Amino acid sequence: MHRRFPLALLIALVSSSGAFIAPTHAQVPSTPKVQPGDGHPYEIADSEVWDVPDPVSKRGYQVFVALPPSYAKQPQRRYPVLYVTDADYAFPIIRQLGRRLNVEGPQIEEFILVGLSYGKGEDGGVSRQRDYTPTPNGPSTAPRNSIHGQAHAYQQYLRDQVKPFITARYRADPARAIFLGHSYGALLGTQILFTEPGLFSSYILGSPSLWYDKRHALTLEAGYAKQNQDLRANVYLYVGAFEALRKGDRRYNQTVDMVADNRALEAALQSRKYPSLKLKSAVLNDEDHLTVAPRGFTQGLKYLLPVR
Repeated sequence: MHRRFPLALLIALVSSSGAFIAPTHAQVPSTPKVQPGDGHPYEIADSEVWDVPDPVSKRGYQVFVALPPSYAKQPQRRYPVLYVTDADYAFPIIRQLGRRLNVEGPQIEEFILVGLSYGKGEDGGVSRQRDYTPTPNGPSTAPRNSIHGQAHAYQQYLRDQVKPFITARYRADPARAIFLGHSYGALLGTQILFTEPGLFSSYILGSPSLWYDKRHALTLEAGYAKQNQDLRANVYLYVGAFEALRKGDRRYNQTVDMVADNRALEAALQSRKYPSLKLKSAVLNDEDHLTVAPRGFTQGLKYLLPVR
């Protein structure tokens, strides 16, 4: 059965990005939902949580769902679906961003938001390093006995369990499934893009960990290009300017150059001249790996879901 999803305290992080700062004349949404008192957790109103286990790995997973404001009022309408990794972090932020962008009139299309949870009972780091990475060759800094490289199995879970669950239960537009991932989540997205691109119609790939296993994702891209003349997808890439490598300057990365990697992926895709590929790439100024996501989410939504 469904329940409301508790929201962690993310105000400080989101406020630092500026994503929630509105003009002084912005209209405040009317009739906010009353929250339970007596010390109960804050809840995201009108959200649902469903258990969608993986029958292959036998792991428990959940999906968090937020329906658009017009969903109940327009029963014949179908909506694009945005699937987001790292749901503990990304789901509440994107849910609020999607509504905030339309406060003073529609800027983006309404969408069904689906958050992809970590394994039930697992630490988030354990889940993401296992489910979002393409090979078992994890970084040398990873904890001993950590498991990497099961992204193909997780991709199969998304294809065979999560997407059918959502399309059967909600009025999803089957032609408009959007993937959003950041960091390792975006690494998973690049794997899907170059091995099963039709699983999603569009991709928001934020600060993808292209450095992983000697830039394995770029090897996947080259392999796809050798066997295909087209790539039917709409892709938004973003990375923070401070994710460049500049040793000695603590504002910047000290071990990997994620800006250079992002540009390498952009250049490779542009060189293929795929007829059906739409690509936009952005280096967002004054942002690092920990601050860039809310701003990248916002720009990705505006790029992929503009009001028609």
